[in-house]
Amino acid sequence: MGETLAKKNIDETCIVCEQPKTLGIHLFASFICSDCEKDIIQTDTNDPKYKYYINQLKSVIKPEIYS
Repeated sequence: MGETLAKKNIDETCIVCEQPKTLGIHLFASFICSDCEKDIIQTDTNDPKYKYYINQLKSVIKPEIYS
């Protein structure tokens, strides 16, 4: 339990805003902070920011699966 609490206090760098944040989600091996996640969901596809988000999300690191 103590290990779980310690991990919550570690900042990770968001692949969208490139800022260290504590709260967010993991997409494969990449981290997206809660603020960016919310902005991505609420951004209309016609908004110029949408293209920026798409380009940033292209950097998501998909883990290799070896068989």
